[in-house]
Amino acid sequence: MGRPKQFDPNAAVEHAMNVFWRKGYAATTPQDLVDAIGIGKGSLYNTFGSKHALFEMALRRYRDSQAVALIEMVEEPGPVKVRLRRTLKLLAEMDLADPDRRGCMAVNTAAELAGTDQVATELVQRMFARTEDAFRALIEEGRRSGEIAPERDPAAWGSLLLNTVVGLRLMARVAETPDRLVRVIDATIDSL
Repeated sequence: MGRPKQFDPNAAVEHAMNVFWRKGYAATTPQDLVDAIGIGKGSLYNTFGSKHALFEMALRRYRDSQAVALIEMVEEPGPVKVRLRRTLKLLAEMDLADPDRRGCMAVNTAAELAGTDQVATELVQRMFARTEDAFRALIEEGRRSGEIAPERDPAAWGSLLLNTVVGLRLMARVAETPDRLVRVIDATIDSL
């Protein structure tokens, strides 16, 4: 009989997520992971199999916590444009307040691994599609309520809003002040 695990695998995935989010996949070493989790390399590999398998779990954890939070903000009650502006501003504020300026793990993963890592690419594609669908539904809701002009194409605006979020999350990684981000947010909402 093997020795029982001396750590919580769920907490380990959370710690690993934070390391991958801050450093990226390639720059994260197995030593970074064992240091963050507080286990030996043998336990890391026995529990998770590989660095990549742990990265996949971490990316899924990000999806289930951070990415879902964005969709929940969009789906809150209230006027569509108010919810959208509040969601975009909150994302910008969170990114600017993060001392590590990690941005969005999905966006970072797309920039680093798209086209070279099929599993990571597919996970990010699904996260982006889910976010885009939430924005499309929001535009449809706004059209039904009369808050958004009926000629606005929900699919096109869903894509544009996803692109806006991706751009904002990247810009926030290097922004010195929120001014440029606020201008993008205001221009986007005002053009609806």
